Amino acid sequence: MDTLPVTPSKILVSTCLLGVPVRYDGRAQPLQDALLAQWRREGRVIPCCPELAGGLPVPRAPAERQADGRIVTRDGQDVSAAFARGAACALALCRQHGIRLALLKARSPSCGNREIYDGHFRGQRIAGVGVTAALLRQQGIDVYSELELAALAARVAELDARG
Repeated sequence: MDTLPVTPSKILVSTCLLGVPVRYDGRAQPLQDALLAQWRREGRVIPCCPELAGGLPVPRAPAERQADGRIVTRDGQDVSAAFARGAACALALCRQHGIRLALLKARSPSCGNREIYDGHFRGQRIAGVGVTAALLRQQGIDVYSELELAALAARVAELDARG
């Protein structure tokens, strides 16, 4: 009996974690990890920077999520619409590629999955979720940060085993 080949789970990954200088400060935040390198070799990784996808430039003013949900730059510009557009682009990529897992940058106002900065530009972190992470979760996509690679690897293995 012939069996169909198992298609490996694709993973949406924040572009900055892949070493591309797309962060607000014009830098990257490369994640040097053997597991991520393996996933790249296997063709699982689909890169995405929601902030760029939403139309924001590099470099750009730092932005934080406010208590009312808006995303505002340090100089007071409301960039919520760009963040929402970027989140929608990330979701579209997930749908296009059948992605059920995302590896996003911790603490980002777009990508943070457990905590974000408090909205006052003081470097203080609070429990919270970025715009993209929230949208992906609402659509059933599991979101992990670079601080949770072991949990992500376990979920990848689980999904791959199911086929």
